Amino acid sequence: MSVGGGRERPGTSADHDRARGDDLATLLSEVAQTLQQEVGVGATLQGVVDGAVALVPGVEHASLSTIVRRRAMVTRASSGELPEAVDRAQVETGQGPCLDTLYEQRTARLPSMARERRWPRFAARARELGVGSMLAVQLFVEGDSLGALNLFSSVPDAFGDESEHVALLFASHAAVAMSGAQEQESLRGAIDSRDLIGQAKGILMERHKVTAAAAFLVLSRVSQTSNRTLRDVASELVRQGSFEPPVPGATPAAPRR
Repeated sequence: MSVGGGRERPGTSADHDRARGDDLATLLSEVAQTLQQEVGVGATLQGVVDGAVALVPGVEHASLSTIVRRRAMVTRASSGELPEAVDRAQVETGQGPCLDTLYEQRTARLPSMARERRWPRFAARARELGVGSMLAVQLFVEGDSLGALNLFSSVPDAFGDESEHVALLFASHAAVAMSGAQEQESLRGAIDSRDLIGQAKGILMERHKVTAAAAFLVLSRVSQTSNRTLRDVASELVRQGSFEPPVPGATPAAPRR
């Protein structure tokens, strides 16, 4: 049966590609929902790493790293010890995709560590660790800071165009989830700090019979003179019950044990 008007027959490669695309979209949507349900930045980052290993073709190991000033590299989450060792190799050799290319490009593909010529010292170290190929994907760039998703395989040429395409799509969802988790954690931190400072103020007010404004002034002065954050000063008072700063117009009470 002939097909006219440029229409594809059912079962053609175009139909297959569309079906795979729909499946991928569904999987990414499910992963995004799962990541949004994670509690805390740490759990979200680990979810990103686990999702990359499960979804991106060719991946055996993965890590999520933060690079500051193109030099200081911290592994925030990983699928095991090997990715962390490879991340350290970039720092120790002073070269690699995360310290260079990913600031300007979304991806860096290293098809074969044995044939890699851009970062020879790093490639030699990675090969010694058992890495055959690597794909690095940019998650975010904030000034001189970079977030990167690093994907590894023990065999050369493990990552093709499909791997890069899926990794980029996944990274977009992951970056949104990370941003949301960081905002929630910052909000929780702000609320916790407010509650902690409120408790410390209450202790000073009750103990020294001063106003809320005077209690806050005392905490602020101690923070400045001791070069500590207001939260740390308040935490010490609430936790130990023995912080006895001088309060204007009040006679210091004996420390509470």
